[in-house]
Order: sequence, then C-alpha cells, then structure tokens
Amino acid sequence: MSKLSHYDHSGSPRMVDVSGKAETKRTARAHAFVRIAPAVLAKIPENPKGNPLEIARIAGIGAAKRTWELIPLCHPLMLSHADVEVTLEAEGVRIVSTAATTAQTGVEMEALTAASVAALTVYDMVKALDKSIEIQDVYLLEKTGGKSGDFRRGGTS
Repeated sequence: MSKLSHYDHSGSPRMVDVSGKAETKRTARAHAFVRIAPAVLAKIPENPKGNPLEIARIAGIGAAKRTWELIPLCHPLMLSHADVEVTLEAEGVRIVSTAATTAQTGVEMEALTAASVAALTVYDMVKALDKSIEIQDVYLLEKTGGKSGDFRRGGTS
C-alpha cells in the first residue's frame, strides 16, 4: 500500500511538493445530488430569491476557482475551465461539475468543491420551503492526467 502524500515522515501534515512533477493536462468531473420533495421542486420556478439552479451553477464555478482557500493543503491552480451542470429531476437536483488545467497537480478537489458548493447553494435557495432537503452522493466521477493516470467511477457516464 502506498503512503499518503500529505504527511511527512513523522506523520505531520504537509503540502505536497509538486515542483519536480511535469505540467500535464488534467481534468476532473464530480457529482452531487440534492434530494428535494416533489411539492418543493414544483415551487422552484417561482422562487422569490431567483433561479436557484443558475445561482448554484455560478456559485460552483466560483468555488472551484477558490478551492485552495478552502482546503488547507490544496495548491492554488490556474483553471483553464470550470463548469457546473445543474439539472432538475423528479427526485431533486443533479449536479455535475468539471474542472481542467495544465499543471503539476490534479483538479479533483476543484471539481468536488464545485459540486459541493453548488449543492449547498441549492439548499440555501430553497430552505425556506423545506428544511429536510438532503445533499447526497458527493463523489468523483472521473479524472484524467497525472502520474496516477486516469480514473473513471464504475457505472457512471
């Protein structure tokens, strides 16, 4: 089993030194689902705060760009792309985020942060209608590039 890279030889947390790694194109996609009761979903188009889906999309993109400020040991990355798709479904709102860069480290955390913040924004925008909304299934769908190679979660598109 390989060791965790965010710890030094004595077990103390550290920021990984990526200075010796080559810059390569790296991408990541992440997922989140916000379970919302059908009666509440029906009221989303008339939300007095605005369109929660579009606001969540913009919030997710902004969060991806600031991941390094939120997660203590993440490297600041210059993203070449960040996007969030927010789709209304019968059981709630599905969120799929993407992030890309050419850098010495990956963008998985940026994609995961985008999906998480978009989901939190949906909650914030509709919580006045129902406090029992659930944020579920936050996970990495896929990542490409880097020394560890590509990853694709089984059974997803």
